[in-house]
Amino acid sequence: MQVFLFDFDGTLTTRDTLLAFIRYVHGTWRMTCGFLRYLPQLVLMKCHLYPNWKAKQKVFTHFFAGMPLDTFNDYCRRFAADNPELLRPQGLATLSHALDKGGQVMVVSASIDNWVAPFFRHYQSSHRLSIVGTRIEVIDGKVTGRFLTANCYGPEKVRRVQELLSEPRDHYRITAYGDSRGDKEMLQYADERHYKPFR
Repeated sequence: MQVFLFDFDGTLTTRDTLLAFIRYVHGTWRMTCGFLRYLPQLVLMKCHLYPNWKAKQKVFTHFFAGMPLDTFNDYCRRFAADNPELLRPQGLATLSHALDKGGQVMVVSASIDNWVAPFFRHYQSSHRLSIVGTRIEVIDGKVTGRFLTANCYGPEKVRRVQELLSEPRDHYRITAYGDSRGDKEMLQYADERHYKPFR
């Protein structure tokens, strides 16, 4: 069976959607102030001296902890609807072609799946399209700011994909598309790999 794995940020999109989503919800000024607060952790993260997931969760908590889930999801839907230009046309065409060929398609992203999924609402009726992203914790209908799953980055991408494959690995012909260090393991896992394919 053919399986197609697509990274989201930077591969199917033209830029990081975490920053774009925060700006969309809170505006440039509040976003800038929030990031300045966590600048030391973000710098250490870039130098590989601080865990990626921990820095990301701190930022996410700062901006969204306590927000009702309905409100958060409404922002996610509106963000996708108002920013279709974030998607690379060639990437979207490749994903559509993979579905047309009868393949199983997974969008595998470190981004929160709540705002990734609405970008693919036109394909949601297909049971062959899965959104595999970082999931967030919700308690009493409110976003806590914590992650319910491990950050879907690096080796975690492969682990999450393996959870969705019902047959042994050799039953699949896997093609992967990625653009960054966070996709390294996913690309290595594939039979056919495409690095920065839609530039």
